[in-house]
Amino acid sequence: MPTLLYLHGFRSSPQSAKARATALRVAQLNAQREALGEPAVRWLCPQLPPSPRDAMDLCLDLLGSVKGDDLRLIGSSLGGFYATWLAHTLQARAALINPAVDPARDLCGQIGSLAAWHDPTLRFDFTAAHVDELRALQVGDLSAPVPEPQRYVVLIAQGDEVLDWRDMAARYRGAHCTVLPGGDHALSDYADRHLDTVLRWCLAPARPIETPLP
Repeated sequence: MPTLLYLHGFRSSPQSAKARATALRVAQLNAQREALGEPAVRWLCPQLPPSPRDAMDLCLDLLGSVKGDDLRLIGSSLGGFYATWLAHTLQARAALINPAVDPARDLCGQIGSLAAWHDPTLRFDFTAAHVDELRALQVGDLSAPVPEPQRYVVLIAQGDEVLDWRDMAARYRGAHCTVLPGGDHALSDYADRHLDTVLRWCLAPARPIETPLP
């Protein structure tokens, strides 16, 4: 079974509702696999540092030689941007949840001392250098070479109050996109309505990348 790496969003953590729900479901699936004598999914969900470059170095260190069909990614918001870079770099598949399209543009106004969402006592500095690091991680046109977009399954909420759903839909044109009416940036109904679909994509046996989802 593959390694599954979950990447949280900006100012978020492994304590986010989506990360915790996914970790719990993977643990349940692994218990079922163990009972059947099947190998467990390797679950990774690190706390990402503020520096995008350091965040990607951390992920690459955790993954070691894992890449290609041995690796599946889930990324939310800024984590979706990171997951895109990793999927492109390591030729892996990724499930993206309201992914950031141009975080260097969107986060340049966040430069300064910031608090983490899940623990306001934890503060960090987000700098202009971090914005430059985001620019350096931008993957080019996903429409070429075909079938690069089909590495991704993307959940896009039209009601996202942080990111423009049209930017996401345009960026991942040709991918397996589901545009959801309403919703919000956090995709609050993720655990109830979307988690099992995401995991089916992530944990399905490898198949030719050109093959569309049923």
